[in-house]
Amino acid sequence: MTDLDIAKTIELQHITSIAKKLGLEADDIDMFGKYKAKIPLSKIDLDKAKDSHLILVTAISPTPAGEGKTTMSIGLSEGLNRIGKQTTVVLREPSLGPVFGIKGGATGGGYSQVLPMEDINLHFTGDFAAIEKAHNLLSAVIDNNIQSKTNSLGIDARTVTWKRVIDMNDRALRDIIVGLGGTANGVPRQTGFDITAASEIMAILCLSDDLADLKRRLGNIFVGYTFTKEPVYCRDLKVEGAMAALLKEAIRPNLVQTIEGNPAIIHGGPFANIAQGTNTVIATRMGMSLSDYTVTEAGFGADLGAEKFLDIKCQSAGISPKAVVLTTTIRALKYHGGADLKNLTEENVEALKKGLPNLEKHLENVQQFGIEPIIAVNRFVSDSDAEIGVIKEFAATNNVRYALAEGWAKGGEGTTDLAKQVVEVVESNNANFTPMYNWDMSVEDKINAVAKKVYGADGVEFAPLAKRNLRTIANLGLEGLPVCIAKTQKSLSDNDKLLGRPTGFTITIREIEIAAGAGFLVPISGNIMRMPGLPAHPASENINIDNDGNISGLF
Repeated sequence: MTDLDIAKTIELQHITSIAKKLGLEADDIDMFGKYKAKIPLSKIDLDKAKDSHLILVTAISPTPAGEGKTTMSIGLSEGLNRIGKQTTVVLREPSLGPVFGIKGGATGGGYSQVLPMEDINLHFTGDFAAIEKAHNLLSAVIDNNIQSKTNSLGIDARTVTWKRVIDMNDRALRDIIVGLGGTANGVPRQTGFDITAASEIMAILCLSDDLADLKRRLGNIFVGYTFTKEPVYCRDLKVEGAMAALLKEAIRPNLVQTIEGNPAIIHGGPFANIAQGTNTVIATRMGMSLSDYTVTEAGFGADLGAEKFLDIKCQSAGISPKAVVLTTTIRALKYHGGADLKNLTEENVEALKKGLPNLEKHLENVQQFGIEPIIAVNRFVSDSDAEIGVIKEFAATNNVRYALAEGWAKGGEGTTDLAKQVVEVVESNNANFTPMYNWDMSVEDKINAVAKKVYGADGVEFAPLAKRNLRTIANLGLEGLPVCIAKTQKSLSDNDKLLGRPTGFTITIREIEIAAGAGFLVPISGNIMRMPGLPAHPASENINIDNDGNISGLF
């Protein structure tokens, strides 16, 4: 059975029943039909949240085979609920780009899914559309101001860095010219599109405390310079209020359910290779306000999503996890050990052992933050007992906790051992969260700290444009912001061909974008792009709908 087939066999509970498990009545939520709802921000209780146990799920460096981090997060939530721990899983919303591209949806898999699967993977409650419209409103206002003769700020169009966004993989929109067709159509200039998940509006929504903070952050968006070299911010264009109005509903987190009828909160969706890769502060605080345990995930490997979760989100929101689950698959480790992608289902103990250094480095990274990791092997049917034994022996040798997780095949029943391990770590109360760097360090030192300590690089090389960007950041007084490094997810380095645990490499920062509204800087390394393209055979080729409205082909 496909994930969609399994999802369709589940009789969904009315969303009011799910809300009751969080202590919420029907009047406390705003329903989007029978199975989805918005939760008001007033239900956040910071005092209660302090007593909740936050669990972060991350992973080794991802491979084309997939590691199942979302499946692990959902399965762990089911397992914790099964052993009597009131738990909510808090996840990101899927982007349509990957849904129709190569990666597919992001609602888990097998018997560890969040439902309704079709709705969540497609338009859901319209949050992405609202973010897209708010972003593009600013784009339109910028070009209108450049064109205007009576309400002009004197913006130098050559300095504008703000692009447009669309929630689709469309490489043809990476670089475009706007304003062609005569003076009535605006001033011609080069710009482009990013995918909505890479929008600074998305990052802002995910880090905001409430509507007032959202509006303040929107006003802080850096747009460019005037012809007299004065910086221009969104607030100078007087558009942050209208943008916030468009986000009035999007700022409220979404309540849905897992296959086993447990609460799931889904909100925000930044990618971890080009943004911070975690759900909203609001959603995390909501889960912690309403649950004893809150399970959340951070995108891609621990070098990306987990690092940004810990160095940016945790420091910004004043939260920290009590334990970290490091999702691992045997086939991924074989790939990092040199096995061919086509042969990953074949037993290959030698390749598995060669791939273990990647797991080892991610474990070290988690431990550097002062939090105890748990290796969670996401079991596939092709995994042999000999291969599982290698991971178990590795864990024992390195004195690291280990659990075999079968959430995909068995749901919560297959993750109770992992859940018990998590509870033991939490109850040991040994977490001593220590960020990788202090925000008041220089920008270069912050980048070096992540590159050397987390990636394992020998050093960092700054391209001429990045050096100019550093001077701009200093002139704007933004040196105290954290860094959200955009890097390939396929390698610990900035070269996606270097698998395993590469050594002797240098990270190259080609430019540094300013996300003053979000409250971080974006150093861009290697060839990373903020607008993906579609593969030769995109997933959209398999998606269809019949005359009764039944969708097929989602995965």
